[in-house]
This record gives sequence, structure tokens and C-alpha cells, in this order.
Amino acid sequence: MTNERARTGSVERDGHIRLFCGLQLADDTLDCLTDWQTVNLAAGRIVPRENLHITLAFLGDRPSGDVTAVAGALQAASAEAGELDLAVRGYRETRSVGMVTLEDRGGAATRLAEGLQSRLEGVGVFRREGRAWLPHITVLRFRERAGLHREAPNMCSINAVRAALYRSLLGSGGASYEVLESVVLGGR
Repeated sequence: MTNERARTGSVERDGHIRLFCGLQLADDTLDCLTDWQTVNLAAGRIVPRENLHITLAFLGDRPSGDVTAVAGALQAASAEAGELDLAVRGYRETRSVGMVTLEDRGGAATRLAEGLQSRLEGVGVFRREGRAWLPHITVLRFRERAGLHREAPNMCSINAVRAALYRSLLGSGGASYEVLESVVLGGR
């Protein structure tokens, strides 16, 4: 494979790609979040609109041959998903990101994430973290904690009706995401 092809992200040089599964956000949610980012986030690198999502499972660097198994697990878990009822809880920072944390009213998003993660473990492509899944949307990235104390965009409704398998392409300006597979939740 040539360096040009590796740079454009068709497949990484060693036949591996960075994968994760997440919830795609509706346009009204994206509009609200990007408006809030513009007004409230001055430090670090704002996550662009096209990269905003809710991660269900981060698989990391995987052989490209795993895509079919991951897509199958995503389709099966998504078909069983109930209606998601997510609401903004707050804004918080870790050592490298700022995020809008979400309340999973009714627990349907947590059941979806856990069901997907269980299926991914079953096909041998994922290992759960030691902590519970936290529904959130990463809105800011930084090298040093920004120390922002922001009110969360509580006027945003968090609407997600599709789940997706994403490929993460790393570049000098940050990551970009490509949707490899997108499925409707709950067969709706």
C-alpha cells in the first residue's frame, strides 16, 4: 500500500483501522450544541459538528476484517433498542476533553450500550473498561485541562435515532470520522 493511500485513510498501512460505535445526533441537537460551543468554549479545540456523537463502544485499532462482525453486532443491538430518552445533565472536563454529560432517563441508552458491548465481546473484538458506560458528547479537546466552568446547554433536546459504526482517521488537525455503517434504532 502506498503512503498516499495510508494517509487518505482507506486502510491503515498494517491493515488495521480505528473503530468505534456511536449514536448519530439529529440536526436540531447538532444545531443547539454547535451554537452553545461557539458562545461558551474559547479554550482548546472545539469538536466540529460532523464529529459530535455519543460513543457506545470504542474498539480502537482493529484489523479491517473485523468490520463485518462489528457491523453485525451493531445491527443486532440496535434492532433491540427501545426509544432513547436522553437529557443534558452538565458540563465536565477530564484531563484531555470537555464533555456534555447526559442523563439516560429510563435506561434505554445504557441497555443499548451494554448489549452492544456484550455482543462485541462475544465476537472477540472488544473488552469492556472497568468503569460504567457514561453517556456524553465530547465537545472540546485540549492538551491541558481548560478549567472551564460552564453551564451545560440545558435547552438542547438530545435526539438520536440511528447508531453508526465509525472509522476514526487521525490527522494533524485532529481526528475525522467516517461512517461505515448506519442503522435505525429499534427497527423504526
